[in-house]
Amino acid sequence: MSAELIKQADKSSGLRQAIYQSVWRWHFYAGIVFAPFLIILAFSGAVYLFKPQIEGYLYKDMLVVREVGTTPLSPATIIEKAEKDYPGLKVSSITLPNTKDSSYKMSVNLSGKPTTMYVDPYNGNVLGTLNSDKTFSAFFKKLHSEHVIGGTFANRLVELAACWAVILLLTGLYLWWPRNKSSIWGTVLPRLSKPGSRLFWRDLHAVPAFWLSLVLLVIIASGLPWSGIMGEQIDKLANSTNTNAPPFAYSFGEKPKSVTVAKDIAEDLPWAAENLPVPLSAAGGYVPLGVDDIAGIVNDKNVAKPYTITMPKGKTGVYTVSTAHVKPGNNATLHLDQYSGAVLTDVRFADYGIMANAISYGIAFHEGRLFGLANQLLGLMACIGLILTAVSSYFMWRKRKPKGLGAPSKPDNTKVTVGVILIMLVCGAMMPLVGLSILIIVLLDLLVIRKIKPLRHWFSV
Repeated sequence: MSAELIKQADKSSGLRQAIYQSVWRWHFYAGIVFAPFLIILAFSGAVYLFKPQIEGYLYKDMLVVREVGTTPLSPATIIEKAEKDYPGLKVSSITLPNTKDSSYKMSVNLSGKPTTMYVDPYNGNVLGTLNSDKTFSAFFKKLHSEHVIGGTFANRLVELAACWAVILLLTGLYLWWPRNKSSIWGTVLPRLSKPGSRLFWRDLHAVPAFWLSLVLLVIIASGLPWSGIMGEQIDKLANSTNTNAPPFAYSFGEKPKSVTVAKDIAEDLPWAAENLPVPLSAAGGYVPLGVDDIAGIVNDKNVAKPYTITMPKGKTGVYTVSTAHVKPGNNATLHLDQYSGAVLTDVRFADYGIMANAISYGIAFHEGRLFGLANQLLGLMACIGLILTAVSSYFMWRKRKPKGLGAPSKPDNTKVTVGVILIMLVCGAMMPLVGLSILIIVLLDLLVIRKIKPLRHWFSV
């Protein structure tokens, strides 16, 4: 081999090593910062996947009736009896089940507290009540979306962690990718012959992450429509490209310019319908229809149970009938005039645009209800794998016996460092919170870390 070829080979090898070092460095720091949050997300998500089974056990006496009768009482009769037995109670919605042995679920205001009430559909007796903010699902939902502490900041922190998880997975796949001829061991199968060794923990970190990377990416992506920043951007994109709810969903004419959207007034809404503008009832000396009339109209419209009927608020309010069904194809959102029963909005899954269709299936997969128990178990495997990946990274780091933080050293090639940052910023353009955090990191490095010797030593080693 000529000297020129050797020089070119060395240059190419050095470039690859510089890129590897730069990517590893970003992966390392992102892992240190966000691994604890990802463990919380994975744990809470794994538990929430089995919400139907867990709540079915915890609240069995409320969810399942003791004796199944022949004909259930009408919704209006159920509501009337509850409001008579509990003076001052106000029912805001009632959910009609799809099985004969299930209770009616009502959202009520009881003594100023939001309460979930379960009623026997055959005799109207209350089977039990739960504080809506303190149920099993409410706690784990808040842990998953707001780390329990709640508020906008916690929600943004969860979104930031989820977005950085995408970058961790992509950079991890780059680091895992075999650079030379290698065997399946350590690549697609872990080497477990030396428990406790750094090689052992490295394979427990990299191999499961490789196998689960696609599932984890789908789970993360399908959760982002609920997030504060990305969720709003996704909704705007879907609406601007007419890939969400189409204009013909509004049977009353033009799309209303109401500032009230469906999620402000109703429950059990599909994602694609949460931001639908709410029309107004034609108020003017009429007697409002009862909830039984609305149920009859909805049944004629072939809305699949279980569905929730939300009562109108005020003289111009509408009845809202909604179901974020276990089967996304049965999703439905209807707004009905409270006086005439006219269907003002009727949005079904078939009306969704391609983006809303994809997101609806993604959300069903995210919640473990798209294909039953197999979906739950696949989600559980992904959550356990994510936790294992995060925990094994700690032991792998400790096995290096680092001095100080033990971060990978900076590559000597400045062009590579800048190039990787630019690629990261492209990711940040798609995920705004990531872009903002990268800019903050770069500014901290330039204005603070490089000017303080102890920090420079700590982060540069």
